[in-house]
Amino acid sequence: MSEEIVNNEQDLNEILRIRREKLARLVDEGKNPYEITRFDKTHSSEQILGSYVDPVEGEEYVPMRVTVAGRMISRRIMGKASFCHILDGDGTIQLYVKRDEVGEEAYAEFKTWDIGDIIGGEGEVFRTHMGEISVRLSGVKLLSKSLLPLPEKFHGLKDVETRYRQRYVDLIANPEVKRTFIIRSKVIRAIRDYLDERGFVEVETPILNTIAGGANARPFITHHNTLNIDMYMRIATELHLKRLIVGGFERVYEIGRQFRNEGMDLKHNPEFTTIELYQAYTDFHGMMDLVQGMFCYCADVVLGTRKLPYGDVTIDLDNWSKLSMVEAVKKYTGVDFDALTPEQAVEQCAKAGVELAEGKRTWGNALYEYFDNFVEKELVQPTFIYDYPVEVSPLAKKKPTDKRLTERFEFFINCSEMGNAFSELNDPIDQYERFAAQVAAKAQGDDEAQMMDRDYVTALEYGMPPTGGVGIGIDRMIMLFTNNQSIRDVLLFPTMKPLDGV
Repeated sequence: MSEEIVNNEQDLNEILRIRREKLARLVDEGKNPYEITRFDKTHSSEQILGSYVDPVEGEEYVPMRVTVAGRMISRRIMGKASFCHILDGDGTIQLYVKRDEVGEEAYAEFKTWDIGDIIGGEGEVFRTHMGEISVRLSGVKLLSKSLLPLPEKFHGLKDVETRYRQRYVDLIANPEVKRTFIIRSKVIRAIRDYLDERGFVEVETPILNTIAGGANARPFITHHNTLNIDMYMRIATELHLKRLIVGGFERVYEIGRQFRNEGMDLKHNPEFTTIELYQAYTDFHGMMDLVQGMFCYCADVVLGTRKLPYGDVTIDLDNWSKLSMVEAVKKYTGVDFDALTPEQAVEQCAKAGVELAEGKRTWGNALYEYFDNFVEKELVQPTFIYDYPVEVSPLAKKKPTDKRLTERFEFFINCSEMGNAFSELNDPIDQYERFAAQVAAKAQGDDEAQMMDRDYVTALEYGMPPTGGVGIGIDRMIMLFTNNQSIRDVLLFPTMKPLDGV
């Protein structure tokens, strides 16, 4: 039976038995591969393929000697010589294994190894008659035994359940997936560089809190045994970071995990990564400039272009629009909320089939829900939507010329909200009243309403300078930069429902 074909559980069990017998034989012979602690590679596949130069006739040639290692993913045994391909951290490279060059004993062992085994070898780089750059081995060694076979047709594995649950198999089967996570790493590094160069300081704030604040979201609850109290996993870093602004830090940011006990879909995972940053003596207009600059900088550094393919469209990071929420609703629906009384605004929602919950039948909530239902889906190219209603912006400063609204924006790309920013509320009396309104909303059944944070109000009473702040969803940003339509494709280990309830 070929180990490349696993048709049923009986076949799999037979393969498992054979592989374990091979391992037992190696152990008995004193060749346990798991006891190897180190193997010094000199070159990756990419380095070899990028630096090899063919010999020139008539010129002295110094062979390129290398030591390589990786997972064996294919093999062709041809009597006294064989070819195989290994997959390493950069890609694949072909190895040529000849009995007379590696030794009879090593060659005999090589022929018993399995697809999936980790092997290493040393030798000279050459180009085969078929034109493929390869390594002619003078020695070869088994570094780790694979006891499970790779999935059938593992090249191009498409089963999403297997890909997400066993990301390690996905990365073996689909090496291009690694590119997504390399880009993710580079984008985060570029964000740090962009902010550090502008005088921001990266900090760390608590993940466990006695109050879940800084966003409207349902928290995860855990229990601290020593203190015998329930605690909440953070839903945002906002309130701690603004405490630091009060304390004298003028530019701070944190990149970290947030946890929200909410649903899962293409854009949401219960744990996700954000960056929140705060800058004293600026406002939400300053945050607009910073956001646009950061996205363009990351695109330039990581991708080398500001034109990003995403699904069926191309996102142009040189093309940003700015609309107030009232302007956006009027542009895309024809309804001018500025001309409506609160009663008319609520009625307009009802006529359009947008139901407002009890306690939310106000002009501001009506405007927000109308926008959410009918406008967000229209915002393909980068768009700043600003002037959000007070009712949905408990931490933002009111607009001086219209107390119904706040100096807040969200920005949207490809119909998806990417980030949220304010001219931060620094009036402790106003902040206390808005927290109180949130507490009242929670008492009426709003699970996502915020809690009263009296210590944060106390911090504001010491005085916080005018401040601009923004939070950006890193995962959605990476989706855009890697042309992935699901958040699970940019998380190495997304949250999954356990199999069989385990």
